[in-house]
Amino acid sequence: MSTEVSGMIECRPGARTWGEDDEDAVWRVAIDLVFLNTGNAYDALACLFGVRNSFGFRPLTEGRGLPEDASDRLRSEFTAWGGPESAHGTTWITWAELTAADWDGTDRSGTRSRLVVAGEGTHWAPVWDVMRVLGGLHGAENVRLVVWFD
Repeated sequence: MSTEVSGMIECRPGARTWGEDDEDAVWRVAIDLVFLNTGNAYDALACLFGVRNSFGFRPLTEGRGLPEDASDRLRSEFTAWGGPESAHGTTWITWAELTAADWDGTDRSGTRSRLVVAGEGTHWAPVWDVMRVLGGLHGAENVRLVVWFD
C-alpha cells in the first residue's frame, strides 16, 4: 500500500508589515500541494517528515500535528479529507526552518543526502520555489508547509 502526501502552503501576508499579533496577520492558504506535483518518493518523505523512514534519516519535522492557528480553509480541507481519523504523520515546517536545515544530512547508510532526495533538483523544487517567493515577500517565518499522509 502506498503513502500519499497531501497538504498546503500557508502564509501570513500581513505579519511582516503589521506584526504577528495584528488582527490582519492571520494564516491563509497560498496553494494546495496538488498543484505542485510533489510525488511520493519515500526517501524524500522520510528525510523531510519522518514518514516511511526505513532509511534512517533524522527528519526535519515530525508529528507536530495541525498548527493551532491553521487557516479555516486548511482546517476545512483537512476535515474533508478525513481529518485525524484518516491521516497520519500530520506536521508542518516554516520556510525559515527549511532554509536553516542541514541539507547535507544523510540517511543511516550515508549514501542519500537530504539535498539529493528532496532538494532543489528534485520533484520538491516547485514547493521550495513557491515558499522562497512567499518568504521573500512576507518573511520566512510567515510561510509554512502543512502536510498529512494516508
